Amino acid sequence: MLLRTVVLLGGLVALTQAQPKGGPPVQPIQQMKTGLYMIAGAGANSEVRITNEGLIVVDGKLPGEQNYNALMEQIKSVSSQPIKYLIVTHHHPDHTGNNDRFLAAGVQVIGHENLKKNLAGATGSSVPASPSMTYPGADYTLRLGGIEVQLHHYGRAHTSGDSVVYFPDLKVVAVSDVITTGALGPLVDYAGGGSFLEWGKVLDSILKLDFDACIPGNGGVLTRADVQAYKTKIETFVSRAKEAVRNGATKDQLMAQIKTDDLGWTPRVPNVDAFYAELK
Repeated sequence: MLLRTVVLLGGLVALTQAQPKGGPPVQPIQQMKTGLYMIAGAGANSEVRITNEGLIVVDGKLPGEQNYNALMEQIKSVSSQPIKYLIVTHHHPDHTGNNDRFLAAGVQVIGHENLKKNLAGATGSSVPASPSMTYPGADYTLRLGGIEVQLHHYGRAHTSGDSVVYFPDLKVVAVSDVITTGALGPLVDYAGGGSFLEWGKVLDSILKLDFDACIPGNGGVLTRADVQAYKTKIETFVSRAKEAVRNGATKDQLMAQIKTDDLGWTPRVPNVDAFYAELK
């Protein structure tokens, strides 16, 4: 049976690991449920929650005035309310690239404390601005105009600073790159504190929420069954990796010995040393 070799991305700077190369520009805004919208393109999916006292936006696209202006244009097409909060779900620039522009506009930018730490340790010529507010623990609740939005940090998965954003009144959860869609499978950013071994636990916590729609980091809306299937695939991949190590696979042999052709995507492991160490 053919094995699909896991894609290796060694040597990449952490901040560029999840940054799309090109890709579509900001796309037309789509209504998910009453008061909740999604905007795809120019990086990660962005969400917009409308309240009677202003807007809450999740993730602000790849850096650049053109991306920022296009995002604002789509938001203004559904509401003239000011943006009060920007939630950033982890430190990669397709989510945080326009933090500086939101901050300059007087918007409070919120992320997990580990997101801020990851940005502080980042290198490069265009590191995104740090959030103006952080939460250090597992949960944070944001309230605006009678609307509640919950931020949950369930542990290490894509990075050490992942926030899952839950809209309890609408039964919608936005999971950022804890779930990706398409042929590009899950990417663990070990330099940013991520973990393949803990990923399944994070997905298990998400599945304990009461939701009927899940917005991933890219692509279309998913069902609860889709999230369960993704969790099963992650756990299958990790189980096979553990078995390969138990059977004597060396670090250099590991990736070629993990069967992935039946998963529908290729897991991305930029640091095989760290992955092997987790398995050991």
